[in-house]
Amino acid sequence: MPANNIFAEMLDRVRRANEALIAAGELPAGIDLSRISIEPPRDASHGDMATNAAMVLAKDAGRKPRELAEAIAAKLRADELVDKVDVAGPGFINLTLKPAAWIDALRNAVKRDAQYGRSDIGADVPVNVEYVSANPTGPMHVGHCRGAVFGDALASLLAFTGFKVTREYYINDAGAQVDVLARSAYLRYREALGEDIGEIPEGLYPGDYLKPVGAALAAEFADRLKAEPEAKWLPVVRNKTIEMMMAAISADLAALNVSPDVFFSERSLIAGDVDRVAVTIEWLRQRGYVYDGRLPPPKGAPVEDWEDREQTLFRSTEFGDDVDRPLKKSDGSYTYFASDIAYHRSKLERGFRTLIDVWGADHGGYIKRMQAAVAALSERGAELDVKVVQLVKLLRAGQPVTMSKRAGEFVTLREVVEEVGPDAVRFMMLFRKNDAVLEFDLAKVIEQSRDNPVFYVQYGHARAQSVFRNARAAFPDLPAAISILVDRPNLERLSDPAELALMRRIALYPRIVEAASLAHEPHRIAFYLFDLASEFHALYTLGNAAPHLRFIIQNDRQMTEARLVLVQGVATVLASGLALLGVEAPNEMR
Repeated sequence: MPANNIFAEMLDRVRRANEALIAAGELPAGIDLSRISIEPPRDASHGDMATNAAMVLAKDAGRKPRELAEAIAAKLRADELVDKVDVAGPGFINLTLKPAAWIDALRNAVKRDAQYGRSDIGADVPVNVEYVSANPTGPMHVGHCRGAVFGDALASLLAFTGFKVTREYYINDAGAQVDVLARSAYLRYREALGEDIGEIPEGLYPGDYLKPVGAALAAEFADRLKAEPEAKWLPVVRNKTIEMMMAAISADLAALNVSPDVFFSERSLIAGDVDRVAVTIEWLRQRGYVYDGRLPPPKGAPVEDWEDREQTLFRSTEFGDDVDRPLKKSDGSYTYFASDIAYHRSKLERGFRTLIDVWGADHGGYIKRMQAAVAALSERGAELDVKVVQLVKLLRAGQPVTMSKRAGEFVTLREVVEEVGPDAVRFMMLFRKNDAVLEFDLAKVIEQSRDNPVFYVQYGHARAQSVFRNARAAFPDLPAAISILVDRPNLERLSDPAELALMRRIALYPRIVEAASLAHEPHRIAFYLFDLASEFHALYTLGNAAPHLRFIIQNDRQMTEARLVLVQGVATVLASGLALLGVEAPNEMR
């Protein structure tokens, strides 16, 4: 079958069956066929695929769904790939394909190799994926880790399906928190000069990670900064500290195999000759989206805590938000929201109309206002999808892990990666939907058992390579590339139900990839890979009890070659899916 995606191929065939009914006058000309879909049935006993064609066309056709389904089914029964068609319930159509369809799908997967599952549905549309964007006030912690992995895997998935992706990190290097960081580093600078600084004062960052910054400042400036007033030394220390913290953050991300394309500085919005936040606010004001007014007190807020004053407000309620939002604080400085609006305007100015932001769990209440801002900035011409990653509960053998001595407040990303490796971290961070809390057990993710999903999936790829090595020992003249075997007629011998089930799973991969990309849900790939590996391991185990199902049968070379193609199909998809997740596909497990 030439199609990359057997589900797309069958959808096309279902539509052609309906076009035949249009030509025969059984359906009205111009009826909308775009609503037809084809899906795997929820119950495998119902067949290989199900289509809603009759259900979505019946009303426009002026026919009963069941009656129309019978007419469509009659056309589909004549299709060369279809073995059986059943009409169920009010008009659902269930299809069972001939084994040859799944063999062709396997052949296609092996021939396409690393290109199998790749798609052009993105049509080279530019997409900006902003993720991590942690404040440069300390090392990356395990919570940042989940957002980093999610954003990176999503970016890879979008690129694989034809989108033009930019990976972006927004550096929060403006505002009060970086001044606190600079004062904390200045304290470590004094310490590096030999001063006894005592306990770190309340409100400053206490972690030891600022000691190298203090040492670097002492080496560069000696004791000269001590003679300067804060107004002079603060920007110097701040710039040096941010520079060193970002270098450390980049190294932490690199340990996780995450490398953003763009690092965008929040400070750049207000530094230099042009205040881009002010320009953005004025642009919105000219269009009636910013005004000066008063806000009612928040519901439930004590009266004494409410400051009733005229403010510069963004009219976010016009775009679905619950309340209009302030753009300036009482001291005249910008709110975080104002800076974020200007930052997202920069994305639009760079040509992006599809924006994806990956945020931590504590930012859920910020989503509506940011989506409102993007709608206003783009005159409703751009889309912002905010993906929230929930908390990570770090455990060891079921017990909570205590805080890091180095960070002072949390367990660092680097400590986790160094203990269990980037593969375990990346896979397990994706083996749960992003908006669900994740329990990450440092002991379990290095177990070599089925209960450890990353091991089980990687072992699937390693086991496939072991099968190839053993097959070459039994048949030394096997070709170097198993793909050479795909056009031999031996594949027709793959007829056991477990073999056909594995071929169906392989054939499902391109559809899973497209669906995961469009939904912005990379966890679907991790789930699919686990299911594929499970079926492969199960078939391997069957050979222990039923020798005729073994992958290598020394007195039957043709069957061995056919099964090697099946194993190659598994290995191809496991390698592809793991690559999308940024996880190694090992040739052997150590």
